[in-house]
Amino acid sequence: MVAFIKQEALEKAREIKVKADEEFAIEKARLVKQEQQAIDAQFEKRRKNAEVAQKIAHSTLTNKSRLKLLQQREEHLQDLFDTARTNISDLSANTTAYSQFLETNILQGVLALLETQVTVRVRHKDEESIAEEAAECAERRYEEISGRTVRITIEGSLSDDLAGGTILISGSGRITLDNTLDERLRLLEDRMLPEIRHELFGANANRKFFQ
Repeated sequence: MVAFIKQEALEKAREIKVKADEEFAIEKARLVKQEQQAIDAQFEKRRKNAEVAQKIAHSTLTNKSRLKLLQQREEHLQDLFDTARTNISDLSANTTAYSQFLETNILQGVLALLETQVTVRVRHKDEESIAEEAAECAERRYEEISGRTVRITIEGSLSDDLAGGTILISGSGRITLDNTLDERLRLLEDRMLPEIRHELFGANANRKFFQ
């Protein structure tokens, strides 16, 4: 009877041990899997953070490069416009060429105004030298073109710092037409800037509308 009880106890002990080993293995596997998943999740989070950081760094470098390129393009355009300003300033140094230009400049203005009396403002240094003669020629050409007469009064009230050209004022004083070289160049810079950019740097890939 003792031997039987002992045998029963040993078998029961083996069953308990087997069951304990199985539960231990299951729990061990669960803990290992849990830790593995935690490590995988942590690694994935770090990987995504690294990707985001890499994209941010790449975007930052790209933006810096783009801004630097835009700055260099803008500097190139300013150099181009500065050269143009120098060239138009040199025009008045050639008396013959500037006299012809001034006549055409005044004629354009009076044709735009279509007034019987027009005041033409010129640089002080142009008033007596060439402006009066250019105005007389413009009056004659205006009559030939339009069949009308116009009386042009010259005022040397513009700054000698300007490159040249004229400002025309209608007889009523209500209409003013800035036809100075400086203003014409400024308008050209504004209106022709897209075409100038296209000629210098090519088509803008980010531009969707052209009209």
